[in-house]
Amino acid sequence: MTEPAQRLDITELGMLEAVLFAAGNPMSAAELARILQLDVLGTQNLLQELSQALDARRSGLTIRQVAGGYQMATRPEAFTVVERLTEVVDRKISAPTMETLSIIAFKQPITKAEVEQIRGVRVERALQKLMELELIAEVGRKAVIGRPILYGTTDTFLRCFGINSLEDLPDLPTTEEAAAGLDAEQMELFNEVRQLQETEQTEDSDSTENQEES
Repeated sequence: MTEPAQRLDITELGMLEAVLFAAGNPMSAAELARILQLDVLGTQNLLQELSQALDARRSGLTIRQVAGGYQMATRPEAFTVVERLTEVVDRKISAPTMETLSIIAFKQPITKAEVEQIRGVRVERALQKLMELELIAEVGRKAVIGRPILYGTTDTFLRCFGINSLEDLPDLPTTEEAAAGLDAEQMELFNEVRQLQETEQTEDSDSTENQEES
């Protein structure tokens, strides 16, 4: 007669690790606390403890803060090994589409016409591709004639690029920094973004002064 399997007692730390592994997507501390039946502070302490434990045993996994939540992910150092496991799905973003995404990320919320003004070309296909990949979404309408759609990035964008929030986006580099790392075409695009940014700042300043005068 086969003996029943011995029950394995899993610690709260182990439960947290299992939940993060099974979830895949980022989860907030409140969501994790509800599942583990703990308070939020206790869950946050467990998250820190788990992160330290993974570091201590030099695990190939780590806990990342992404899109306002916590996610178990492979360490960057393990990428070259992990990529051998499966074929990379052909969801590569072309350079023009990536340029469109970069403009939206830094200038959001932004209309299609404003993106086209910067890029100098039509961007319907790029916007469609980014919408299909759920990297951008419609976030409202601009209060001007015609009320054009405003676009912004999504939580999927944050997860894909390992960003916790939009506040973590790097500042636009200075002209000197950009010149050191961009080719002529990229530099032209950078200058257009910078010029539009400066124009908007000037318009905002003029609008404020006019309001004060009135």
